[in-house]
Amino acid sequence: MLRQVVTTTNGIDVETARKIVKLVKDTKLKVQAAIQGDGVRISGKQRDDLQEAIHTLKEADLGLPLQYVNYRE
Repeated sequence: MLRQVVTTTNGIDVETARKIVKLVKDTKLKVQAAIQGDGVRISGKQRDDLQEAIHTLKEADLGLPLQYVNYRE
């Protein structure tokens, strides 16, 4: 029998959230980024701008896996 201790994190810490907001605002896209609790909400009118923001965040090495939820179709 083997046991493995795994630590999980729920949400994003404040420093990483600030880094994400700064990264999104530096792209000069027409999107707004806001820290909400333990997550970051990025909103915008154009779907292409939102996809570009997601692409930028995927390319950035933030050191944690990101989830994209409530993406409108």
